[in-house]
Amino acid sequence: MTEIFSLEYPQSLGVFDDYAGAQKAVDHLSDEGFPVENCLIVGTELRQVERVTGRLTTGRVLMAGAGSGAWLGLLIGILLGLFAGEDQWVPTVLGAIGLGIVFGVVSGLLGYAATRGRRDFSSVQRIVATKYEVLVEHKFLAQGQQLLAKLPGRPVDL
Repeated sequence: MTEIFSLEYPQSLGVFDDYAGAQKAVDHLSDEGFPVENCLIVGTELRQVERVTGRLTTGRVLMAGAGSGAWLGLLIGILLGLFAGEDQWVPTVLGAIGLGIVFGVVSGLLGYAATRGRRDFSSVQRIVATKYEVLVEHKFLAQGQQLLAKLPGRPVDL
């Protein structure tokens, strides 16, 4: 871990159920003149959450592949078009888009076929923390505890 994301002797100042609570505590410390550069907010109890967004069919794979291929082709076409003559700019861009669509469709279908029906759905994934702990350098722990004792609506476990 890089130095900016570490403390020499970290001590727990409090555990919060959400990021907003941890952020509010550090903001309160800042408002009170506490040296907040000695604090870390650490997400703990991590979970991977996967939201299923729909059924994956050959048609959806074709459309997604064509769409991403078209964007890639457009990007490459514009770059190549910069070096093409004035009368060749449009054919260069359109040709690159066409090749991009073909590439996107073929690569999408190959990827879909490789799963062999084991994953016939689309989804998005995210890692989320269920708790947020505010850590502080050990020499500032007592001062931080005193200041957080004055925090309105503070959690019980501070």
